[in-house]
Amino acid sequence: MTTPLETPTRHDRHGRWPQATSLEDFRRNLATVRARIAAACARVGRDAAGVRLLPVSKTKPEAGIRLAYAAGCREFGENKPQEAYRKWEATADLTDLRWSVIGHLQTNKAKLVARFASEFQALDSLRVAEALERRLQAEGRALDVLVQVNTSGEASKYGLPPDEVAALLRRLPAFPALRVRGLMTLALLSAEPERVRRCFVRLRELRDRLRQEVAQCIGLDELSMGMSGDYEIAIEEGATVVRVGQAIFGARATPDAEYWPS
Repeated sequence: MTTPLETPTRHDRHGRWPQATSLEDFRRNLATVRARIAAACARVGRDAAGVRLLPVSKTKPEAGIRLAYAAGCREFGENKPQEAYRKWEATADLTDLRWSVIGHLQTNKAKLVARFASEFQALDSLRVAEALERRLQAEGRALDVLVQVNTSGEASKYGLPPDEVAALLRRLPAFPALRVRGLMTLALLSAEPERVRRCFVRLRELRDRLRQEVAQCIGLDELSMGMSGDYEIAIEEGATVVRVGQAIFGARATPDAEYWPS
């Protein structure tokens, strides 16, 4: 699906999105993002219904989450399990709300994720799989998971190297509480679209290859890739989930280094 399109990144707006402080702000921002999703799908002949928008609420207060909920959001992504758990507790009255943990997980935090999350997008080791399985069994729950892949080759990023993903996937059927849905990646934070696009192409091609090698016993339908600055390029390359925070909620005061390694 690699295209000759020259879709720009929006990384030049990194940290500069206006704050959403009212219901109207959230409705407008969500409409803009959804329109861009639809346009990206149209450019490559995809159905926009095949792309799930995951609003990312990291660092944002409960009030913002409630406004986004009122604007129509029914799921949110969070990087830190402790922060996500606090927000889950604070919004327990919103019974149809789903939480996705999208950041690196230490095994001693697996009990938090097992208690409340509907999805975990950053599985990158057998140790984390074992810890989650044990805690999920104790909770009597199951969890959708995506395996995180380091497609940029940056030493600072979490995720498995592409050539190690198959080995982990072959082990995961032994963990019945983990429902493997696909792969996730973080692209380079770059203003050069072709360098960003390469990360997304790499994940899609890896998924296609793994479907032939290991997917007879595991699901690999989901490709979670693309954030506020590059989700349109990700969609052009096959993303089924885009993780969009600042373009919906506004810029974060907390630097990304608090959430992503730098």
